[in-house]
Amino acid sequence: MPRWTCGIDGCDAGFDDVESAIVHQTNGHQRHECKVCGTIVPDGYFAIRHAFDEHTRAEFVRAYDADSAAVRRREEIKREIEREANLQRVVDQLDRSP
Repeated sequence: MPRWTCGIDGCDAGFDDVESAIVHQTNGHQRHECKVCGTIVPDGYFAIRHAFDEHTRAEFVRAYDADSAAVRRREEIKREIEREANLQRVVDQLDRSP
């Protein structure tokens, strides 16, 4: 059974490794426009990373009408991915993608 699931807009595509899930999110889904600054980023992990690396939690809450549970959930997803992912492998896979 796959350990990682995409989760974007109900997508239940499953992957054995987190790197493949990130590549899928980047190549298989629409880009996301940050509601705080308007930057266009891949949806999924990269959108979460952008939100929490570039903006404060308060900005995220206001822009996305989120609550503390939504912030905690996304922070946990980010931590779990960064604990497991080889991000250089993700970059290499994306560089090879058409």
